[in-house]
Amino acid sequence: MTTLLDVRDLRVAFTLPRPSLFAPRPVLEAVRSVSFTLEKGRALGIVGESGSGKTTTAMAAIRLTKATGGQILFDGEDLLQLSDEDMRARRRDVQLIFQDPYSSLNPRARVGDIVREPLDLMQIGTPEERVSRVRDLFKLVGLREDQMALFPHQFSGGQRQRISIARALTTNPRLLVCDEPVSALDVAIQAQILNLLARLKGELGLSYLFISHDLGVVRHVCDDVAVMYLGQIVESAPCDELFANPRHPYTAALLAAAPSLERRKSRGYTRAMQVKGDPPSPVNPPKGCAFATRCPKVQDICRQSAPPLEGTRHRAACFFPLT
Repeated sequence: MTTLLDVRDLRVAFTLPRPSLFAPRPVLEAVRSVSFTLEKGRALGIVGESGSGKTTTAMAAIRLTKATGGQILFDGEDLLQLSDEDMRARRRDVQLIFQDPYSSLNPRARVGDIVREPLDLMQIGTPEERVSRVRDLFKLVGLREDQMALFPHQFSGGQRQRISIARALTTNPRLLVCDEPVSALDVAIQAQILNLLARLKGELGLSYLFISHDLGVVRHVCDDVAVMYLGQIVESAPCDELFANPRHPYTAALLAAAPSLERRKSRGYTRAMQVKGDPPSPVNPPKGCAFATRCPKVQDICRQSAPPLEGTRHRAACFFPLT
C-alpha cells in the first residue's frame, strides 16, 4: 500500500501563564514525539481518554494547531515547511468534520450556501458547476435537493452532520479528519452516520484520521488503531488484532471498561485490568513510563525508563506486554 500521511516525531507544546509574578512560565507538553502512518484508502482511529492528546495530534497533523517539532509528510511533502499560501492550496486535499453539528454551521446561511462555500473560497469551477456539485453531494449523503434552501435550525442533529460531511467533500479531498463526528448524536443516529462514512470511504477511496474516545465507534469504521496516553502513542495495531489481543495494560483497561452485554452474561465474569486514579499532569510528566502511576503491572524499571514503541504491525510501548 501507498502511504498518504506520515507523521514523524510530532511534538506540540503550549506555554502557560506564570503561576506567580517571578515564576517561570510552565510548558504543557500536549503531544510528545508521536509517529504514525496512514495508508491510502484506510482509516486510522486515534483513541484515548480526555486529555490524552488525540485531538491535538490530529489538528497539528493538518496544521490547524501549531506543531513545535517533527515532520508531517503528506504525499511525501512536509506540510510544516509549506508557506501559508501553499498550505491553503493543500486544503483541497485535507478536510475536517467537526464534533458538534450544531455549532459548526452558520445559523444565518442556507445550507446549500454553506456546502458551496469551500468551492467559492477556492474558486473551484464555474458558478453553475458549483451548484451542480452541491446537488450531487446532497444526494450522496442522503439529503434532498429541495432542502438546500433551508436553514440549519430546520434540520435534526443527524441531518446537520450529513450537511457537514457534504461540505467536507466539496473539494474532492483525499483525507478526512473526523473529530468525534458522532459523539453529539443519539445512538441510533450514530449508527446511520457511521454507516454513511464507511460507505463513502469505499465509494470515494477516502482516507480517514478518526478521533474518538468510543472504542465501539472506532471498531466499526477504522482499519487501524493507535491508542494515546498522556501525549504519546502506547499501542498501535490493525483494528481486529488490537481488539482481540491488546498488549499494553492501558489498552486492556480501556477494552475492559467498555460496556459488553456478552461479557456480563458470561458466568463468573469479573472485570479485568481495572485502573484507578487520574493521569499525571502533562506539565510535569513522570520520568519513566507515563502509565506507571496507574498500571497494576508496574515494576521498578517502569518508573525509571520510558519504554520504546516496539513491533512491526502490532506495536506496544511496554516493558512487560500482555500475551
